[in-house]
Amino acid sequence: MGDCYEALRLRNQLCFPLYLCSKEITRRYQPMLDKLNLTYTQYVVMMYFWEMGSGSAKELSRALLLDPSTLTPVLKKLEQKGYLARSRDPEDERSLIVALTEAGAALREPALEVPARMSCSIGLSAEEARTLGMLVGKVLMNIEKEL
Repeated sequence: MGDCYEALRLRNQLCFPLYLCSKEITRRYQPMLDKLNLTYTQYVVMMYFWEMGSGSAKELSRALLLDPSTLTPVLKKLEQKGYLARSRDPEDERSLIVALTEAGAALREPALEVPARMSCSIGLSAEEARTLGMLVGKVLMNIEKEL
């Protein structure tokens, strides 16, 4: 293959190892999340509410960069499981307020083992993990600027 096609080689693509890494990391989460009765997306939503307690669906959508059409079924499922409660904002009927329930808050304790087990599975030092997180965060911030 000629030099002009060098840019199309998989080994020269940053997106490909990032894609594979994301896919494999998410796959490794699943056995741990199965014990919590959560999908990966539900787990991310629960982490938001474990930190924030409550918030609007719009704030959640922005924080997680998830489209409302993706988020709505996730919130409904978490409400069916008893982990979240959804209600309309009395000051703005168009706005949906979501809050952590007692059962959702109780799930936080057993979820504590997930980050530690994932850290061991990934095999990076704390310094390497911080550096990688910073670089990926920078890429995401740059991409968001483009949107």
